[in-house]
Amino acid sequence: MDIGTRRIFSSDHDIFRESVRKFFQEAVLPYHAEWEKAGQVSRELWEKAGQQGLLGVNISEKHGGIGGDLLSSAVVWEEQMYVNCTGPGFSLHSDIVMPYIANYGSEEQIERFIPEMTAGKCIGAIAMTEPGAGSDLQGVRTYAKKDGSDWILNGSKVCERMCSDLWCLGTEFIQLVREFTSLYSWFPSI
Repeated sequence: MDIGTRRIFSSDHDIFRESVRKFFQEAVLPYHAEWEKAGQVSRELWEKAGQQGLLGVNISEKHGGIGGDLLSSAVVWEEQMYVNCTGPGFSLHSDIVMPYIANYGSEEQIERFIPEMTAGKCIGAIAMTEPGAGSDLQGVRTYAKKDGSDWILNGSKVCERMCSDLWCLGTEFIQLVREFTSLYSWFPSI
């Protein structure tokens, strides 16, 4: 696909784009229908994307990201849209959840999660909508309360079913060691 030359992208972006385009053409497009039917993409795809350097592109190398720029992230967004496969939540993972951790997480959280998320071994998701509030963040009523060494989550969240290891709930992080399908037994109110 020839998209023309745009002055905002450098030759490095163009080289990166070729690699990203090949990834989406070969590793995503042929499996899209299968993932749509299953309701989620495979975990293997996440690890392949990590190996290709497509996750955490705009996260600093000092935190365990790729260390690219916003335009490099835009290349990933564009190439995913060119194949019309919305299943892989790479932009949510890389450009919403990872920056929360990189910018607001503790050093321990950054060291624990960012490298694993960049590698595609820990998949991030976000749960901000609530019954009655939708995505109006000022209407959010869920809160987390410290209870000794634990956190008690009080409230309800509306979540899409997806394969995830780390959920960002507002500004609180909960590490899950199971797929979302078993989350209901852990947190029935979610």
